[in-house]
Amino acid sequence: MKALDELTFDNRFARLGDAFSTQVLPEPIAEPRLVVASEAAMALLDLEPTEARSPVFAELFGGHKLWDAADPRAMVYSGHQFGGYTPRLGDGRGLLLGEVLNDAGEHWDLHLKGAGQTPYSRMGDGRAVLRSSIREFLASEALHALGIPSSRALCVIGSSTPVWRETRESAAMLVRLAQSHVRFGHFEYFYYTRQPEQQQVLIDHVLHLHYPECRDAAEPYLAMFRSIVERNAELIARWQAYGFCHGVMNTDNMSILGITFDFGPFAFLDDFDAHFICNHSDDSGRYSYSNQVPIAHWNLSALAQALTPFISVEALKEALELFLPLYEAHYLDLMRRRLGLTTAEEEDKALIERLLQRMQPGAVDYNLFFRKLGGQPATEALNVVRDDFIDLPGFDRWGEDYLARCAREPSNAEGRRERMHAVNPLYILRNYLAQNAIQAAEQGDYSEVQRLHEVLSKPFEEQPGMQAYAQRPPDWGKHLEISCSS
Repeated sequence: MKALDELTFDNRFARLGDAFSTQVLPEPIAEPRLVVASEAAMALLDLEPTEARSPVFAELFGGHKLWDAADPRAMVYSGHQFGGYTPRLGDGRGLLLGEVLNDAGEHWDLHLKGAGQTPYSRMGDGRAVLRSSIREFLASEALHALGIPSSRALCVIGSSTPVWRETRESAAMLVRLAQSHVRFGHFEYFYYTRQPEQQQVLIDHVLHLHYPECRDAAEPYLAMFRSIVERNAELIARWQAYGFCHGVMNTDNMSILGITFDFGPFAFLDDFDAHFICNHSDDSGRYSYSNQVPIAHWNLSALAQALTPFISVEALKEALELFLPLYEAHYLDLMRRRLGLTTAEEEDKALIERLLQRMQPGAVDYNLFFRKLGGQPATEALNVVRDDFIDLPGFDRWGEDYLARCAREPSNAEGRRERMHAVNPLYILRNYLAQNAIQAAEQGDYSEVQRLHEVLSKPFEEQPGMQAYAQRPPDWGKHLEISCSS
């Protein structure tokens, strides 16, 4: 393991030049202090866990110090926001400090969010607030623990620097890790500004560094696009299967790696609602839970348009047609496992759809339902969850079909509980849990953020003394208004 001053930097994106990013130094926040750090994320950089407690840790990630080998850059990109194209966006409050090369030969972007104004701040102050930084930290690490591809979060650094949103808040910096911060919007920017040379550089950069397996294909760029389609199909399937709502699926928030990225007003479903909107600013429901699948397809189409100088339109259309079948295959596989099924039958899709239809009117807690269903043999488990439903005759009919389906499984009861608990989390990052942690942190008490992070790092394991984190939310906790304001 390494100390902070032993990190090795290899800043490959910065070397692409000023057409792709602008060199900017972070603006320090006052009295930086550690709020929370992820030892698992630190391990990706080979960092010794005790380094988080050193004063220099907060100084480095609070903007006061910088490695000599770092090359902080604000990236330029554009994107479709809520369906409308914005010609130039870019890192308005974030900086790519550099790329760290770890001992395993992996490159990890070291990205500072809330680092101050850049040329792309668009009249903003370039700051992130404590509450949004805590939310993204918790979500990034919780998604990873659930097996959902995501950017990672190294730490949150708090401060006494005041910032104004709806009210006065305090500034914070979030340190985010990813193997690339290139977005769909990067390709859109160079396509719509008619910079073919730079677009060529960008596509080769992504191909060679992040999709090397595609380089030997007959059509490498097409093979890469197909891989992007495949990764996003699996990602969205995991979102839907676990009830995760991103909230701001703009093309500038879609990672070229197919990972969960740049989410702010996210939420996991509490009560099942196919039409749930987690972003208070999303008046039309464009990014509702049920719309995430078609919007992901739409975003991939926007990326495909930007790639037309390199790939034929017909080939792009054929690749896009892979998305929905791949999504459905991944989704059905995940949902079968959540129901304790180990084999596939043609009628499974209808069985899953009928279950969700019966959940909708009864405000059934989505993730707790599956956890309870796996807690006992199928017949007894159905009796436990039955009372959560309004249409009892309808649920009983579904239960009969489910029992018949379980009876056709080769390993019907054997290992059922262990198998289902391995995929059905007991602990989910519910908005009210995050809000409780944020309120304590805003008063200077970071213990609840740290405790919640620890609980969510092992979502499938029952943890002694942590039953309060596995409960249904109180009524006030189901109606929190979360917006893009950060």
